[in-house]
Amino acid sequence: MCGLAGFIKPGGFTNLDSESVIESMCSSIIHRGPDSFGLWIDHNVGIALGHRRLSILELSDAGKQPMISFSGRYIIVFNGEIYNHNHLRARVDGFGFKNWRGNSDTETLLESIELFGLEETLKLSVGMFAFALWDNNKRVLSLARDRFGEKPMYYGWQKDTFLFGSELKALKCHPSHLNNLNHDVFPLYLRNGYIPAPFSIWSGIFKLLPGTYVSLTINDVGSKVTPISYWTVSKIVTEGINNPFRGSDVEAIDELERLLKRSIDCQKMADVPVGAFLSGGIDSSTIVAIMQANTACKVNTFTIGFNESNYNEAIYAKEIANYLGTNHHELYVSDKQVKAVIPYLPDIYDEPFGDSSAIPTFLLSKLTKEFVTVSLSGDGGDELFGGYDRYAKATVLKQYIDNVPKMFKPLLGAVLNSSMVNSLDLIGSVFNSNGGFSSTIPIYSKLNKLGKLLLSNSQLQFYNSFISQWDVERLFNETSLKDNHNLSKEILNLDNPTLFMMAHDSLSYLPDDILVKVDRASMNVSLESRVPLLDHRIYEFSWRLPYTMKVRDNETKWVLKQVLNRYIPQKFFNRPKMGFAVPIDIWLRTSLKEWADDLILGDNLNIEGLIGKDFIQKRWNEHKNGIYNWKDSIWIVLMWSIWVKNNK
Repeated sequence: MCGLAGFIKPGGFTNLDSESVIESMCSSIIHRGPDSFGLWIDHNVGIALGHRRLSILELSDAGKQPMISFSGRYIIVFNGEIYNHNHLRARVDGFGFKNWRGNSDTETLLESIELFGLEETLKLSVGMFAFALWDNNKRVLSLARDRFGEKPMYYGWQKDTFLFGSELKALKCHPSHLNNLNHDVFPLYLRNGYIPAPFSIWSGIFKLLPGTYVSLTINDVGSKVTPISYWTVSKIVTEGINNPFRGSDVEAIDELERLLKRSIDCQKMADVPVGAFLSGGIDSSTIVAIMQANTACKVNTFTIGFNESNYNEAIYAKEIANYLGTNHHELYVSDKQVKAVIPYLPDIYDEPFGDSSAIPTFLLSKLTKEFVTVSLSGDGGDELFGGYDRYAKATVLKQYIDNVPKMFKPLLGAVLNSSMVNSLDLIGSVFNSNGGFSSTIPIYSKLNKLGKLLLSNSQLQFYNSFISQWDVERLFNETSLKDNHNLSKEILNLDNPTLFMMAHDSLSYLPDDILVKVDRASMNVSLESRVPLLDHRIYEFSWRLPYTMKVRDNETKWVLKQVLNRYIPQKFFNRPKMGFAVPIDIWLRTSLKEWADDLILGDNLNIEGLIGKDFIQKRWNEHKNGIYNWKDSIWIVLMWSIWVKNNK
């Protein structure tokens, strides 16, 4: 895994010290590749490519980048891993190519593109990646990203220069970067807790959508760049539903286990030490169990623990590690360690990022890096097999709402969403006891949300209202928000709320929150994280499975649990889902209270278009005084505020 950066300035580099600029861009992401630096520049054409290398495969100079194809036509800077590169290499060999210079997957990818073309090679590749490819013959630059967006790619025109790179901080180092905030993303951020693709915090800079590539010629100055899809969630969902798995329960379990074994076996591939995150949950336990069963030596496993028992899964992870016989490592986190990490979050993520589990993810990555260079994780299981608690809650709510007569929904929704209902917050404040939370969420807020759900006229509106942490229409005086994805009719017409949310999360929450969190946290300490559950063949199989194999008798991830039960007795994992959460609610009322006060009550909430500053401050006062638990929505605002403060 590595980091890349580059730029095109049509007309060539005349008054620009291109070497210094590309070196500066790459130096800003040295954490992604501390082992070496390389650059390739064509001054006359006006293109510069830079690369920071984290050596995982082919540790010799034969794996250095930028890499030029044997014919000299293509130059590539690549970030990621192609897990089936040996298979691809054999396929290239079959066409008579015998000029390999090393054993890297980058070279395999490069020569495959030369032989099969860019789009066909993308379809043939199994892996996580983002890369920039320059065609010397046609003078065309192409940027590509893996199917789920495990690896990042940012791009956009700034003045007369096209910038691209692995992280926003690299683009900011270019003198053409305008530093203009994209004010349109503020409501989207408050709704989601992250800035969804294709948008970024900077105006004119975009995230390349997963499963797509873009191409532009040297003459396309300032032109709109349109991503081209080579793999889409919408197509997989549609094909899966139309071509369901017809086998028995046992046959489904067997096939899922086979696919998992193949994926884990491929993702163990490395010329450096490999380990695995182990939270004690279903997903990571399955990965570790299969990994250990098919590995001769003890697998290094890693977990984070908390002294607050309601948040601590480390005890379960340790039990599973002992049963499997892994070489287990754990770190118990104090609020002091958390407080030390928080100031670095805006720099790690380059944007406001409101997922508080970024903190333990970073600390876990830091612990893991002390022992290995590559670590496998269990991310993706919830989106594939219906694991999130909110899926079940949304399904029940939708059933109740669908039973309300159509003619009454607008009136009832308007009443419940009115300011009149907000007076009910007095009830909650009366019952505050001993500084403890009297209620997780106040009555008026629940009724407001129910009102919005009643007014929803589509699965998409229902989803957005259900997941939103803030009433963004109230905060910004807007009646609607642009959704971040063009969902296909097939997905929009899914009548099962859980299936709709799984598909939508695959398009947004998974790549823009979960995978961003893991990539930035791990790469900040030069650790490569891999996600075996996101082998696209496993994803395609999951959508062929009947819903009853994912959720059966209110038990989520049913089929995945059956695979895990072949390796670990149920007593080790048959318990309520906890998630990778931190006791941020407690810390915000104690050790982080003064820090949060400064950010929320200070002058860092000067967001363009925001009319609900008082509403935000009211919610913070309710939280810190123990009236209600607003930890998630408050954390989103805090991460916005600290980012603004650091980027003034």
